[in-house]
Amino acid sequence: MDVALLEQLFDEAPDVAFFIKDADGRYVVVNHSLVLRNGLQNKSQLLGRRPCDVCPGELGRIPSEQDATILRTGRALLNHLELHPYAPHRPVWCLTTKLPIRDERGKIIGIIGFSRDVRAPLDAHDIPAGLAAAMEHLENHLAETQTPAGLACRAKLSPSKFARVVKRIFGLTPRQLITHTRLAAASRLLLESNRSVADIAMTCGFYDHSAFTRAFHFATGLTPRQFRDRNGMRVGS
Repeated sequence: MDVALLEQLFDEAPDVAFFIKDADGRYVVVNHSLVLRNGLQNKSQLLGRRPCDVCPGELGRIPSEQDATILRTGRALLNHLELHPYAPHRPVWCLTTKLPIRDERGKIIGIIGFSRDVRAPLDAHDIPAGLAAAMEHLENHLAETQTPAGLACRAKLSPSKFARVVKRIFGLTPRQLITHTRLAAASRLLLESNRSVADIAMTCGFYDHSAFTRAFHFATGLTPRQFRDRNGMRVGS
């Protein structure tokens, strides 16, 4: 792998944050976009540090914990929808992919990945101002009934306009986006808490335990219990 060439390539992609990390989750290669969105001046300010060393609060803790899980389990993170910091302290929605790096013996020695700013496919003037508010409402009220029409209203868009924007940005229908967001939250709770599967299902808006299990298995290939067991958390369900 020609690391210098990759770094040079991604330096020309302002809508993508590119990184390579070592076995401790510390940055060893970054692109210019990642430096800027952390409010820094040069790459040396990121190298040798973890996200939680650079960004305070949840926006630093979550990616660092993701890295620790990938380094421990070898399970890739693919097209994960999440909020990222964007200086000055303005979070933006990104789709993040992280892959484990292995040596010739198969040992995990680091992580390579990128986060694509989901604003990229749209011109800035085409991004509805209320979309972020609708997404944050969805993230913070998963246990409540959520419908495409309700989110469209919160985004101050017609249902058809909302559906077109969501499809263009996320590549999903509004209903798929609701399910994806709920499953993403459920997967974090399965790994980060000892709450029962039934409780997590209710918290994330799945009022039927069986429906949650079916949806989770369809998205990941594993039941919630299998997902939790394979990632090191073993508690009652």
